[in-house]
Amino acid sequence: MKDYKGKVVVVTGGATGIGFALAKQFALQGALLLIAGIQRERLKAAVEALAPHAARVECFECDVTQREQVEALAEFAWQQFGRADVIVNNAGVGPIPSTVIDSKPEDVQKVLNVNLFGVWNGVSIFGRRFIAQGTPAAIYNVGSENAFFNAIPEGAGYILSKHAVLAMTVALREEVPKHIEVALICPGLVRSELARETEQGMDTDAYAALVMRQLLAGEFYIVSHAFNMVRIHARWREIEAAFAKYAPRYTGDVEFDVRTLGVKNNWYPGYPNAAAEDLPV
Repeated sequence: MKDYKGKVVVVTGGATGIGFALAKQFALQGALLLIAGIQRERLKAAVEALAPHAARVECFECDVTQREQVEALAEFAWQQFGRADVIVNNAGVGPIPSTVIDSKPEDVQKVLNVNLFGVWNGVSIFGRRFIAQGTPAAIYNVGSENAFFNAIPEGAGYILSKHAVLAMTVALREEVPKHIEVALICPGLVRSELARETEQGMDTDAYAALVMRQLLAGEFYIVSHAFNMVRIHARWREIEAAFAKYAPRYTGDVEFDVRTLGVKNNWYPGYPNAAAEDLPV
């Protein structure tokens, strides 16, 4: 979006850390705020801190892992403001240290419930309302640099959750009507309460200001932390080398492209521009 003035912005996990800093940035742009979180006292403190910057700020207790609570959050937004225009699915938890092999299923599920399904709840519940509302809207999902590569050793469940948010958000971008903007916010190490190690991270307000610049420009991938490119390139070079060695490009290689076949065979109704012929080579 190019202008947030007068827009109603809902931020989950908005009482502290990145969520609070993003809420402040939206307030400085003239947005009306609704912040959500699981701790009432922190929400009240955040409202007081945001009030000098915001035309209006409300709060709502909400556990994003509980779908009925996210439904209640959306209902509260429409009751209080008459609508919502932006949902920032920011609520998340940090890693529970463990390897892939040794991770306990219940620990992985705990992380996925917040970082993936909590985001999914916000996407689906607010997304349906945005579609019905028919006015310009935005869905911003907070992922991580861990959506692009594995930055954290023994962070199996966390890395899984962030790769999944990337996949979901890429799919979402193709599926929503044109009046709904989608972006994936991918923080690196930023000061927050997720983990003790974040104390050495990027300043939260500086990070949020960088995010806002990109949102105003309508970017999809919202990035920071320049050194990430080193790890991204390393992953891509390995993939590219594998294809070059075992599956190099050839004339007519589109014959097995699943999306092109899907368009020709009407597997994907409503996606007429999904064929490989429409992609840059």
